[in-house]
Amino acid sequence: MLNILSTQNSIANQYIAELRDVTIQKDRMRFRRNLERLGEIFAYEISKTLTYAPTDVETPLGIANTQMLLEHPVLATILRAGLPLHQGLLNIFDQSDSAFIAAYRHTKKSGEFEIHKEYVNTPDLDNKVVIVADPMLATGKSAVLCCKDLLSDYAIKELHLVVAIASEEGIRHVQAFLPKAIIWVGAVDNELTSKAYIVPGLGDAGDLAYGSKH
Repeated sequence: MLNILSTQNSIANQYIAELRDVTIQKDRMRFRRNLERLGEIFAYEISKTLTYAPTDVETPLGIANTQMLLEHPVLATILRAGLPLHQGLLNIFDQSDSAFIAAYRHTKKSGEFEIHKEYVNTPDLDNKVVIVADPMLATGKSAVLCCKDLLSDYAIKELHLVVAIASEEGIRHVQAFLPKAIIWVGAVDNELTSKAYIVPGLGDAGDLAYGSKH
């Protein structure tokens, strides 16, 4: 299942536009905050799909009947670029456990690249709803590698993938290799460069949020 925020008019489109804007990108704090705000919007939309139970809440004047979230999802992110998006999700699902995955792209002299995963730090994911946050879905290889490893180690009940900007190719790759995953995307672009950068995209989300790396 694929859900794209930008297909409808909402404040999310403004946050995405600011993430892309080369002038606004110079303000790292604002870049991180816009990713965080997108995470909050994604969390709200995902919350509509989760399971609730009737609950009575005692107020100063009586009893209120309401529906409460039965269980908070586990929030996972791919370091380092995913941290602001993860924080936005955590702002909403504030009782959630978190998981962290370290993965990076190793580029060969030929221009081809491999995805390497260094470590995973996670709570028990058996029978859990898991939300994986990664701001950019270019080829989709990183997301598929990380998610497939989690699925092989745990009996995950439901997997959501949250992405700020994705390429059409990346979405197809995820749908092919993670057919049961529910994908949430801010906006979809149709082009990838030879170095697998999304066009128009926004550049390197990790560098824009935390500075360039060697």
